[in-house]
Amino acid sequence: MQSSFIEVKNVTYKYDEDVENQVAINNVSLSIEKGSFTVILGHNGSGKSTLAKLLNGMLKPDKGRIVIDGLDTSKTENEYEIRKRLGLVFQNPDNQIICTIVEEDVAFGPENLGIEPKEIRKRVDEALSLVGMSDFAKAAPHQLSGGQKQRVALAGILAMEPECIVLDEPTAMLDPIGRKEVINAITRLNKEKNITVILITHFMEEAENADRVIIMNKGEIVADSEPLKVFSMSDVLKSSGLSLPQTTELLTLLKNGGLNVNSGIISPKGTADEIFSVISGR
Repeated sequence: MQSSFIEVKNVTYKYDEDVENQVAINNVSLSIEKGSFTVILGHNGSGKSTLAKLLNGMLKPDKGRIVIDGLDTSKTENEYEIRKRLGLVFQNPDNQIICTIVEEDVAFGPENLGIEPKEIRKRVDEALSLVGMSDFAKAAPHQLSGGQKQRVALAGILAMEPECIVLDEPTAMLDPIGRKEVINAITRLNKEKNITVILITHFMEEAENADRVIIMNKGEIVADSEPLKVFSMSDVLKSSGLSLPQTTELLTLLKNGGLNVNSGIISPKGTADEIFSVISGR
């Protein structure tokens, strides 16, 4: 049984104490297991990005507590250790890339941790290899595509060797090719390096390979289960302002029409296989 890396206990956070109904996170509790891949879905204003900043210690809970690998985020003396263990990747990679050469940018974090130069070199090479950017080590970041920039930003976090990575809508500004590149890199890190991944997104299909999907709405968790179960909750998804994937819509229509299919599948191949299996009686 995996141990919990993150514990969120009855956490509430308000951005403005003077305005009513400005609760961004409302009495949220959850545990994240070490080595797991969790996707958090929600429309704009649902509280998912606020939760990311609370996990990293950028924001402190007004009520409740968050513990990262045994360290309470509310204690200032824990900030350094928490950010070594849990890296945060933002939506816009330009906000994280600060150097003019890719490998120098990836080395920036480890340098600030006081890592020896020889070890930094090793970490930079490995991080760039993990995200498929080794060939661009000497390139200028401004010459890269959006997907490539985001992978460099991810490599910069990886070089600090965190046990957990929280990604706050990392593909929101990317085209479909860039999105696929980043999601493939994230999935590899989780499966091959056993890095705990928390992916915050509003793209439903990015949850396909997750162990667990959490839906947030109005600062609260309204669904929390494995992907197939969550994506079969069409009423919950719609009431949370999320559009069903076309595959899920199709399977839901077929199920409502009397075909005994699992409506929670989101991949096109999985959808085709499910329909074929039910029709053929397999």
